[in-house]
Amino acid sequence: MNAAVWFTSLAGLVVLAATPIAVAQPARVIILRHAEKLNAYALCDLGRERADALAKQFLGQGATQSLFAPGQGPAAFMAVTLHPLETITPAAQTWGLPVIDYSVVPTKDEGDDAAEAQISARTQEAARDLMSKHEYDGKIVIVAWEHKHIASRKLEKDYRGRDVTFRQLLRLGQAPESWSDTNYDYFWIVDYAPGNPNPVKFQAVKQTFTSPFNAIPAPDWEAPEPKHIEAGCKY
Repeated sequence: MNAAVWFTSLAGLVVLAATPIAVAQPARVIILRHAEKLNAYALCDLGRERADALAKQFLGQGATQSLFAPGQGPAAFMAVTLHPLETITPAAQTWGLPVIDYSVVPTKDEGDDAAEAQISARTQEAARDLMSKHEYDGKIVIVAWEHKHIASRKLEKDYRGRDVTFRQLLRLGQAPESWSDTNYDYFWIVDYAPGNPNPVKFQAVKQTFTSPFNAIPAPDWEAPEPKHIEAGCKY
């Protein structure tokens, strides 16, 4: 797998008491943030290009730098809100799969408390389904999401006593505490062993594209992405 960046290995993690014991779990969960956005409703041109590149080079059937081993494929694609849905749809279509959408309708103020509460609730639902539904047991699931609900120190503090991020819900205790605001170019790849709800491996893999998509930004973790402004995108 090209351009892999290893943050840490997850082993022997403390079980979160508030998380239900899994009766089934995927072999692998691949988590990514939505691509660059124009507004509350749509990706910008750069974001749409990233979505297309993700399908052709990493996540789609026949991808040139596929994250799947020969003979493997995804059991499902999951998304929340419109940006992740738009990001992951081109890849899902190549496999003939729908995107399972834990939908939240955007509001004028993307950061309002009501919207954040809705996304938190849908994140809990998605995590519950991932770690309990037998159709995902031993398989690979792709999850495109809002970055603060993947991992956010602030959000976890605001909801103290409740697990509301994938970092908490999927027991990613040694992953970065927050998904970097400036990064759209990483996968978090989480591996599970049969019968063990705690991850056995965690990788953070950079989306380094080759031609004809090699101009898509691929900054290091927590490094800025200046092409946002040049491309008319909104952080």
